[in-house]
Amino acid sequence: MRRRHLAGFTLIELLMVVAIIGIIAAIAIPSLLRSRQATNEASAIASMRSISSAQSAYAASCGFGYYARTLEGLAVPPGGGAPFVGPDLSRTNIVKSGYTVTMASDAPAPPGVPPSCNGQVLGRGYHATALPLSGAGWREFGTNTTGVIFFAEPPAVIAISDEAVASGTALK
Repeated sequence: MRRRHLAGFTLIELLMVVAIIGIIAAIAIPSLLRSRQATNEASAIASMRSISSAQSAYAASCGFGYYARTLEGLAVPPGGGAPFVGPDLSRTNIVKSGYTVTMASDAPAPPGVPPSCNGQVLGRGYHATALPLSGAGWREFGTNTTGVIFFAEPPAVIAISDEAVASGTALK
């Protein structure tokens, strides 16, 4: 009689491999989630910097020292030029990397100020925020006419106006 050699794995060996994969996944997944949140927060900070830079350029070249009142106003290109913000920040309440980005202005420019070079209504200042969607990030971010980026950690909520910050810490 000949003996057959069956090649393969036993049930115990397969269970051990599945258990090892489960342990590795349990260790790796929280780290991956934290790194994704950190990446989303970095994107939100970059969005606040972009808005601040775009507003500075807008005020200097197009707004007679005044600011665009909305993200839509920054997205309208001046005659023959490029818009002040890219399509990723072209409208209010846009979701970018798990953060909802908004921008507004508390007060319009005084009467008698001519329209901006791209035909948008001007404001005396602006404030923008980036608020995380559930699980996308931990901190809230904002910037205003001062050009400083602020953040707030839960349970605090960022409270920002055109020139003041009621709650928030300057990002260093």
